[in-house]
Amino acid sequence: MASSSSSNSPCAACKFLRRKCMPGCIFAPYFPPEEPQKFANVHKIFGASNVTKLLNELLPHQREDAVNSLAYEAEARMKDPVYGCVGAISVLQRQVHRLQKELDAANADLIRYACNEMATALPATPATGIVPSPMAPRQRSAEFGRRMGDGVGSFYQIPGFPLPYPAPWPDGPSGDTHDRVGGEGTM
Repeated sequence: MASSSSSNSPCAACKFLRRKCMPGCIFAPYFPPEEPQKFANVHKIFGASNVTKLLNELLPHQREDAVNSLAYEAEARMKDPVYGCVGAISVLQRQVHRLQKELDAANADLIRYACNEMATALPATPATGIVPSPMAPRQRSAEFGRRMGDGVGSFYQIPGFPLPYPAPWPDGPSGDTHDRVGGEGTM
């Protein structure tokens, strides 16, 4: 009789239902005596007989996932009786959508800053007509890096590096669309 006290104590389900926990109890592996609230929530939402039927219909390797899903849904239903875990999922989806919008706005700002920096970093050429910045290239890199938050200018466009597409910013000081690369006034 040197067995541990855990083998003598009934599982949380049998203790809650006030019955003797048999050696082949279907609840014992999934509702340990240390987690009585887990079974209490599942029982209140789904009922013990429904959980028993469900576990008996599943293969043994599927039962743990099923019990975890039932316990999660039961806990969510206790907190929000109308929506349960669907309400939590909906809140998280709205949060992801809001954060995606914030990320898109931050990326748009990053592109705008990068384009502005590239416009001042590229040397003037007859084809593009871009006016060079009065700052030295190292200063421009540090200034751009400071604005981007890393302080070293790691996202710096190399001066003189050709762009594979027409530049989207105005070339001339007037900002007129005829002064843009590829516009009517440049060719």
